Amino acid sequence: MIHTKVRCREITEADVDAVADLLTRGFVGRSRNYWIQGLRRQAFRPVPDGYPRFGYMLDNDGEPVGVLLLIYTTRKDGEETAIQCNLSSWYVEPAYRNYASLLTKIAQRHKHVTYLNISPAVRTWPIIETQGFRAYCRGLFISVPALSRAPRWSKIEVISQHTKQIEGLSDEETELLTRHARYNCLSLVCRTPKGVFPFILQPMRIRRGFIAPPAMQLIYCRSAAEYAACAGRIGRLLLRLGKISVIVDSNEPIPGLVGIYTERRGRKYFKGPHRPRLADLTDTELVLYGP
Repeated sequence: MIHTKVRCREITEADVDAVADLLTRGFVGRSRNYWIQGLRRQAFRPVPDGYPRFGYMLDNDGEPVGVLLLIYTTRKDGEETAIQCNLSSWYVEPAYRNYASLLTKIAQRHKHVTYLNISPAVRTWPIIETQGFRAYCRGLFISVPALSRAPRWSKIEVISQHTKQIEGLSDEETELLTRHARYNCLSLVCRTPKGVFPFILQPMRIRRGFIAPPAMQLIYCRSAAEYAACAGRIGRLLLRLGKISVIVDSNEPIPGLVGIYTERRGRKYFKGPHRPRLADLTDTELVLYGP
């Protein structure tokens, strides 16, 4: 069948309901509320000037028949400001698959943008690599933080979405923690004699074929070493919440932590000028759309 009215265009707020309907049809197991919540969060978050708020869609006479969600973020890379784009959910109705390349082509056209694919299915890894993407994270470390010794004279604080100031943190990190608390993440500060350390965690949705005890995903820390140093204190808090393990993006076992490293899952890819930092999944689909 020839579809003469199909075009690729930017998604607008007026398209949100129809896009949610399309994604609900395309992703078995994801409810419409899941998509609506994420799209609403995208609607209200800051986006770098000149970039799409939601992504792109294939428009057939006013109706979406394909969609690629994009999440643009401004990142600091040393003294430089970098633009990062999380290539999120992609779906095209079977009858319009011939037009699918229009979405990917327009979505990745900026050479100065670093594109991320943080949730690729294992079967797609070879395909992604042929598209020029490189793995920056090869696996996961499944840590059991309660088995680590808590640092002496330390304490842990839960940061709420209404927190205005956090002693020992910059305004930028304070806003990062409170913003992610609004996204239903668990934002924490660990205070030790050696410093004040921020962390963001999120309950992890365990996918089929991946075995782990009740788990949290580490969304943000400054470094794996800081997480290892505070793991004992964090683990004791998580036990009270019924969580046993914390999943950490890693390329190797993490010194100072009790757990298991695996490369069966967790690979994450990037393409562009700036290699993403491990243990920083802030403002990505994992946060905006939930586990």
